[in-house]
Amino acid sequence: MSPRVTLSVFAGAVVLAAGAGAFALAHADEQPPALDDSVARYTAPRADRDGSLTFTTHVTASSGVESVTILAYPENSSLARQKPTAKDMAAAESATCEPTGHDTARCTYTVPVTATDADASPSGLWHVAVLATADDGSSTLDPEAADFTVQ
Repeated sequence: MSPRVTLSVFAGAVVLAAGAGAFALAHADEQPPALDDSVARYTAPRADRDGSLTFTTHVTASSGVESVTILAYPENSSLARQKPTAKDMAAAESATCEPTGHDTARCTYTVPVTATDADASPSGLWHVAVLATADDGSSTLDPEAADFTVQ
């Protein structure tokens, strides 16, 4: 093989490798949001004060976090048998997200729980479903991001 042909093949390989690297970087930017450190804390109401449900999660999305919605549901419900879908999450409530870095946010959802709410809620294990949507439109649904118990 002549040096000229070898150089052309080498140059073509470098161009292909650079193109593949650029594609990989572009594809990395299109990854759906990632959830991490999701935790639910339930405090039952007492005679002298309301309780609360607080859920927190860290979301990483290279294009930024557009929204995070939360849906709590009991283990013995139809949602638990079928797992929540993105369509179910359309009616869910929004978390408040605060940036913690270039592409991460800490999202928190808190709701008071009155004695009446607690009395009307099934006891036992509950799950928290989370739908995180990035600024580029990609999304991640975790139907059981965290659990808590109602007694």
